[in-house]
Amino acid sequence: MKQQTDEKNIAVNRKARHEFAIIQTFETGIVLVGTEVKALREGKANLVDSYALIQNNEIWLLSLHISEYKQGNINNHVPTRDRKLLMNRSEIRKLIGKTKEKGLTLVPLRLYFKNGRVKVEIALAKGKKVYDKRANIAKRDFQRDQERKIKY
Repeated sequence: MKQQTDEKNIAVNRKARHEFAIIQTFETGIVLVGTEVKALREGKANLVDSYALIQNNEIWLLSLHISEYKQGNINNHVPTRDRKLLMNRSEIRKLIGKTKEKGLTLVPLRLYFKNGRVKVEIALAKGKKVYDKRANIAKRDFQRDQERKIKY
């Protein structure tokens, strides 16, 4: 019997696909506290300028902004705290080896709910040069023009 997965995007980092060439993606869990999940259900997250870092054989997500929950009390969470990502030890070891290569980094692409749990899609990525970005824009414009000509 096929298991159906229920996915709902919370936040998408559109800037990441423009700024970086995506090499490989990974799905990770995230450690959240208190009212963070309730704030995420309201869509109060911002992935722009966030990044992942490997410290002491653990992966941490830095600069992820989850706004405070409106109905929260004095025990509300800190919006920009560092959050631990959950991955298999073998996957973390592979990422450690790959991020030591020149120019490779870990970038979060999207934050979403999957079967009631919050997941983060992170990517092993390499920064694009300015001319790469321009080439991608030119290619996208060319394809759009071709589709318009075919349409009429």
